[in-house]
Amino acid sequence: MPEAGIVVEVVYAGELHISRLLHLPAGSTALQAVEASGLPELVPAGTFDPQRLGIFARRVPPGQILHSGDRVEIYRPLLLDPMMARRQRARGG
Repeated sequence: MPEAGIVVEVVYAGELHISRLLHLPAGSTALQAVEASGLPELVPAGTFDPQRLGIFARRVPPGQILHSGDRVEIYRPLLLDPMMARRQRARGG
């Protein structure tokens, strides 16, 4: 009898948009899915941090157990602090 598995999608959106659909064993984690996708090797250097992952726009720890249908998102580092961006807009520049 085949081992039970799940189907998840791993996505990265930045300069390029990459999406991978994966079949993984049940009980796989968000980090395992990202590693299995091969995306960390494709994104710009220094972009991937295992602590910046999410499922459907909600941050999760790397050890989060996945369910079939989950979309694991790799979040990019912020280029500008949101508070600083707001101050710049308020100053008109």
